[in-house]
Amino acid sequence: MRGNEAPETDRPAVSLFLPSMSDAIYQRLSVFLQGHLGIKLPPAKKVMLQSRLLKRLKVLGYATYEDYCDFLFSPRGTEEELPHLFDVTTTNKTEFFREPRHFEFLSLSLLPELDTKLGISASRPLVVWSAGCSTGEEPYSLAIALYEHQLRHPTFRFVVLASDISTRVLEIARRAVYPEDKIAAVSLSMRRRYFMRNRDRTAREVRLTPMIRAQVRFFRLNLMEEHYNLPAPVDVIFCRNVFIYFERETQLRLVRRFYSVLHDDGYLFTGHSETFCNLDVPFRQVVPTVYRKKTYAEGAR
Repeated sequence: MRGNEAPETDRPAVSLFLPSMSDAIYQRLSVFLQGHLGIKLPPAKKVMLQSRLLKRLKVLGYATYEDYCDFLFSPRGTEEELPHLFDVTTTNKTEFFREPRHFEFLSLSLLPELDTKLGISASRPLVVWSAGCSTGEEPYSLAIALYEHQLRHPTFRFVVLASDISTRVLEIARRAVYPEDKIAAVSLSMRRRYFMRNRDRTAREVRLTPMIRAQVRFFRLNLMEEHYNLPAPVDVIFCRNVFIYFERETQLRLVRRFYSVLHDDGYLFTGHSETFCNLDVPFRQVVPTVYRKKTYAEGAR
């Protein structure tokens, strides 16, 4: 018996027919997920959730979603199954240098400003946090952009923090191995400098160089937690295409938590389809989807 499986004696016989999720079970799971992940699942998402959880039913040997929920909400299930539930219900779409204007703004405008304003030098590294890092493309893109700046400014130092709630995607991110087509949008010079091809050319895989991998610190974190136990205060947060999954109240709570961990004059980057219009947030927009932390003099509360 594997550690994440239910005891053999607890398992009902598996039906030859695909199980169906009742509205009551869907409501129970959606309320639970909203409370723990902040993600609201409308009725239209029932088929998606049913399909994704079917894999867990097969792994655990359960015949119905009712049986699965009984295990999930048991003391043992809460300890062992929650990470798997979070893994299959979170969306992990990402790519290298996604939304390139953000990286252009970071390299051409923000880094020179922070060098001067925050006194970033050999005495204090710049700390950038990729919140909701998925399989690692974003934090590694940040590490490459920051390393490029370091080449031009030798005293500059930096650290990239990268967090996600999914243990599965964090394992992929730490390996830093990707299909070759994942770097199609990366410039040829950067591909040569920062990516290593698999010696087995039939594998068609690349891996980030040790120099770039060493700059990123991955860890598991649930953004719904009240307090973030980060290893260092943060200068820049990239949290892109995450807010769209949350309701207004959850968005506000998340923004205020980001505010609390940012240095004064720190920056927050959001996704291109995300906006804080009509939200009372302690940030001032600098350019679309890039925000600077307000000071108390500017009306931060």
